Amino acid sequence: MIEFNNDGITFFNYKVSMVELWNCGFKIIRIFLIILSMYLVIKIGSALINKFVEKQKKLKYSLDIKKAKTIGEVLKSILKYSVYFIGILGIITEIFGNFSLTFAGIGGVAVGFAAQNIIKDVINGFFILFEDQFSVGDYINVDDKGGIVESIELRITRIRDLNGDLHIIPNGQIIKVTNHSRGSAQVMVDIDVSYEENLDKVIQVLNKVCEDYKLKNTEILDGPKVLGIGALKENSISFKIIGKTRPLKNGDCAMEIRKDIKKAFDEANIKNPYPRRIMMKEKSKDGESV
Repeated sequence: MIEFNNDGITFFNYKVSMVELWNCGFKIIRIFLIILSMYLVIKIGSALINKFVEKQKKLKYSLDIKKAKTIGEVLKSILKYSVYFIGILGIITEIFGNFSLTFAGIGGVAVGFAAQNIIKDVINGFFILFEDQFSVGDYINVDDKGGIVESIELRITRIRDLNGDLHIIPNGQIIKVTNHSRGSAQVMVDIDVSYEENLDKVIQVLNKVCEDYKLKNTEILDGPKVLGIGALKENSISFKIIGKTRPLKNGDCAMEIRKDIKKAFDEANIKNPYPRRIMMKEKSKDGESV
């Protein structure tokens, strides 16, 4: 039962004075203001960091865009964790008042044990950044998880794979990394032609396709060029074409080269190979085929 009177409120035989009610109300308001301040600081700080990253694109002497995005994500992560720590500490202080040294010591020991993995994640995160193992936008593999790096934070790294799944990996578990976005990528194309075709003509057409493709495509760093005959197969002769492209562009370039070769072969009347079967007929003693 709840009763209201001039001195306060009686709640199930427990009396709360007006002073206590006012103090409780002010605490709730202060806690709300702390939460609102946390939200605004993170929003405004993140917007300023994003503005800094975007500004890097327009500067003559600026950071690499991937490194700028990586630094931006790390700064937002530091901002977020710092605001959370200060804000939660302020809320706990509002609820429980000032901590005693004994309580603080016991709490510190408990937090220390609980934070071992977090400290490991943060330290490994700093090593990832300082050693420049990968950046935001790189395609990497961490153990059996692979995808594009969406963000690198102090404690975790977010990777989105080609299926759209988001993998959130603690930095402390990132031990072996394969980065597919550094250096050049190799493009390799195998083209099969029939044994009946003129090999010199085929090589001439392939060389022309490679020269034209190199002029029109800016993703090619070296080649493409015809190495020669790669294999003699049962029904065809295989020619091998190789080149170097910018990171992650080798798949697209290989498809475009095959498309150009198909057009060139059609114009030069070079036929694609196809399996053939030879039927042998045996004649009987009376001269009839069987």
